[in-house]
Amino acid sequence: MGKMYASYEAMLSLYAELVLDESVRKHKEKTLYHEIDAALAKRDEKRFLLLTNELRMLKKTYEMIS
Repeated sequence: MGKMYASYEAMLSLYAELVLDESVRKHKEKTLYHEIDAALAKRDEKRFLLLTNELRMLKKTYEMIS
């Protein structure tokens, strides 16, 4: 019973970590989109390029993990 419970706890812990990581990634992506919109509104090309590159890297990293 102890081994089975430990395995179950480990699986729950892993699942919780995956859910948390996904939530953090979605929040970061949403924030980047808002900041990109603001950079466009201000016509700040340098900031726009920086933010879109960061968004691209975030998506690329997520694709590699998935």
